[in-house]
Amino acid sequence: MAHFFEIVELSNGDVILRRTDDLDDEALVSVRFSEQAKAGLQAHHLEIARVMLEAGVRKVGELSGLEVEREDFDTPEHDAQLH
Repeated sequence: MAHFFEIVELSNGDVILRRTDDLDDEALVSVRFSEQAKAGLQAHHLEIARVMLEAGVRKVGELSGLEVEREDFDTPEHDAQLH
C-alpha cells in the first residue's frame, strides 16, 4: 500500500494524522500536549503522538478486518512543521 497516512506537527504544536491523498488537508485526528507535558517528555512528544496515532489506526484496521503496515505512515524524520 502506498503512503496513505501522514503524521505532522502543525505550527501551533498540534500533531495530526491526515490522509496523504486528502486535498482538503483535514486532520482525521489531532493530539495536543500541554506545555507541561511537552516539558516532561523532553522533546519526545512527536514520537509519543506517532505511537498513539499508529495504535489507533491499527485498532481501527483490526476492527475492520484490515492490516495496517508501518509503511502506511509517512512520518517526517525531522521535526517537520506546517505553517
